[in-house]
Amino acid sequence: MSKKITVVVVDDSALVRSLLSEIINRQSDMECIGTANDPLIAREMIRELNPDVITLDIEMPKMDGIEFLGRLMRLRPMPVLMISTLTERGAEITMRALELGAVDFVAKPRIGLVDGINELAGLIVEKVRVAAQAHVRRTVTPAAVPASTPAAKPQNASIGRISTEKLICIGASTGGTEAIKEILVRMPADSPGIVITQHMPPGFTTSFAARLNGLCQISVKEAVNGERILPGHAYIAPGGKQFRIDRSGANYQCVVEDGELVNRHKPSVEVLFKSAARVVGRNAFGIMLTGMGNDGAKAMKEMRDAGSYNFVQDEASCVVFGMPREAILHGAADEVLPLTSIAPALLAKLSGSTDRYRV
Repeated sequence: MSKKITVVVVDDSALVRSLLSEIINRQSDMECIGTANDPLIAREMIRELNPDVITLDIEMPKMDGIEFLGRLMRLRPMPVLMISTLTERGAEITMRALELGAVDFVAKPRIGLVDGINELAGLIVEKVRVAAQAHVRRTVTPAAVPASTPAAKPQNASIGRISTEKLICIGASTGGTEAIKEILVRMPADSPGIVITQHMPPGFTTSFAARLNGLCQISVKEAVNGERILPGHAYIAPGGKQFRIDRSGANYQCVVEDGELVNRHKPSVEVLFKSAARVVGRNAFGIMLTGMGNDGAKAMKEMRDAGSYNFVQDEASCVVFGMPREAILHGAADEVLPLTSIAPALLAKLSGSTDRYRV
């Protein structure tokens, strides 16, 4: 019999602790081995019990979840699943938690807490399982820079004159917010248009886009249905919507719609990459980053068959290697690279002398 995933629940609400403990203990492959109502108790419990995963509330007494998470990831990195609140402030703080090293998050409802958390039970235990497999690294994170601070933006070298036909397509899931940031902060202001699907629920992609927009030379925003895709801009699929690209005359445009789940996801990487294969063909660059499951692997192979050049993140640098592994197994990868090497390799392709990448 395989070892159960052990979990410590950290939340200042006795009700939430009880609900999460019950949900976890109903699973045959996991066990809640302790609960704590504040981070100071949690710290001692983690030392004593050595859990595989902790769930961590953001707003707590004595020390808030973000401060505790920062200390934990510097001193004793381990898989953390944040329990967030579905508010604008909650979304901004959740983005900070992911930056500090949290594997993922679940947004608890503002009303109907008991019914809401019970409805999320399947999602919670799935994310606990993913967190238990995640590759977590010690973080040394500088103090947060306000998104509006111009000095936060790097001055990346220009690519040179690139055809507006080129398009960069990125797919990611668990661990993807920081991986996407690593790519985008390296892109110069004259880069081709970039379209991105990151698995994320409604209410969080606005904060994700705003945070990136403050750090990058390119402009980053949530995609809006019907808008033209411009060079020097990145468009992120809105949470809870399907996102694909289409043509309007000589231009690419965003299509955002309330479609069906694809591979259990909305937004789905499969939807975006399949549209890229059809609409962009040999002018596309595909990038598959960290994430659980197989979403987008088949469509990325379709992109390659249509002439795109594809980069896939390697196992050593992934938080979760599921989606990149599947892309490789499907024969979708032209290059498999560490995360920090993908943007330089992409820029080299874009600025190379071959006619395929130049006007």
